[in-house]
Amino acid sequence: MANPLKPAERVKIPRQHMQEQPASARRQNFTEVNLGFDFDLAKREAQRCLECAKPACVDGCPVGVKVKDFIQLVLAGKYREAAAKIREDNVLPAVTGRVCPQEDQCEGGCVMGKKFGPVGIGYLERFVADYEQKSGQIGLPAKAAPTGKRVAIIGSGPAGLSCAGDLVQQGHGVRVFEALHEIGGVLVYGIPEFRLPKDIVRQEVENMRRMGVEFETDVVVGQTVTVDELLGEEGYAAVLVATGAGLPNFLNIPGENLCGVYSSNEFLTRVNLMKAYRFPEYDEPVFDCRGKNVAVVGGGNTAMDSIRCALRLGAAKACLIYRRSEAEMPARIEEVKHAKEEGVEFMTLTNPVEFLGDDKGWLKAARCVKMQLAAPGEDGRRRATAIKGSEFDLPLDMVIIAVGTSGNPLVQSTTPDLQTTDHGYIQADDATLKTSKRGVFAAGDIVTGGATVILAMGAGRKAAQAINRYLKTGLW
Repeated sequence: MANPLKPAERVKIPRQHMQEQPASARRQNFTEVNLGFDFDLAKREAQRCLECAKPACVDGCPVGVKVKDFIQLVLAGKYREAAAKIREDNVLPAVTGRVCPQEDQCEGGCVMGKKFGPVGIGYLERFVADYEQKSGQIGLPAKAAPTGKRVAIIGSGPAGLSCAGDLVQQGHGVRVFEALHEIGGVLVYGIPEFRLPKDIVRQEVENMRRMGVEFETDVVVGQTVTVDELLGEEGYAAVLVATGAGLPNFLNIPGENLCGVYSSNEFLTRVNLMKAYRFPEYDEPVFDCRGKNVAVVGGGNTAMDSIRCALRLGAAKACLIYRRSEAEMPARIEEVKHAKEEGVEFMTLTNPVEFLGDDKGWLKAARCVKMQLAAPGEDGRRRATAIKGSEFDLPLDMVIIAVGTSGNPLVQSTTPDLQTTDHGYIQADDATLKTSKRGVFAAGDIVTGGATVILAMGAGRKAAQAINRYLKTGLW
């Protein structure tokens, strides 16, 4: 169905917004904050699309979703077909519709955004994916005839799942190995329920099972089985390492070993996979936040997730400590907005230099300094320097460190002919994602360092293309 409105009429339609839980209610629960579009909002937003001849939104999408095509299907009321169109390029539409930073990618390239606000591509993606799931009629992509070749994928995060979805469509046998007890990687252990409900991830994983992808949990590659064994006696023709960047970084300041100091990785894993968010139904596997002063150090999405979780777990005071100004924060604008609405206090241009404890080894305060910003460096970011004599002590019962991650070293340490970078990430060719070891590819955060879900998925798709070529030609 063609858009019935002329371009001059489309630009007059304001960008539609999803309803949200009120901040006063949602700060006390882990139910999803955003409530999604209804049919009228979806249609109205779809009508805003200008149907560009050369849609820049597609160029901005790391997995190449055919945005114009699926929005035209929304306009026609063909919601399941729209979801199927997305799934041709993106096997996790209900996930990316919720957590993808569209403002920097597809929506960032939208022509409408120059004057009128970009089309809500992420909102529409979520709408059709949820509609499809509720209908029970999943539009799975067609599969090629079986090739007889098998591929092992190490890690069930976004890169691994994206690669698995593409390879199984090419007719290859695919088995995904996950070290933890639930499939999804960072989608299940790192992103809270109020942003990405676990049932959404489980539904998408189930759809991939229907496509033919096999999953095996509780397999720690490097201990349970090695890469060499997968390529040898296990009979896999190729291996993709997609283990992510799950090794937490710390500040390396005195007092980080005190009780009450967490890494964001540990804190969010305990909250999400160990179900602290369902206390008291589950015994809480984190230090009791109720009535406590809690701070998170960092300014990214993980920092926002952590402090918003602490607030929901009963923190009396929840603050975010960031050494630069709010303008430099890498977190999504929406996440910053939600955190402020929920009562998180922002302490910008502030940096902890020491954690102070009591005589029993428990955290009692963070010694902080005020910061100032210098001119931008080569990376375009303004360097933060401490202001002499600005030290002060901030009373705290708990602090969560969210200042980035490094590559999980286990696979590399047990695969000696797999070359790594100085920072411990796996070296992989930019174009093909081939590693130094024949038959082994690597994609996602284990190659690039911590990035977004959709960038990891884009890398997974690129790896799938290269693996498919290798399996067909045998050329390395």
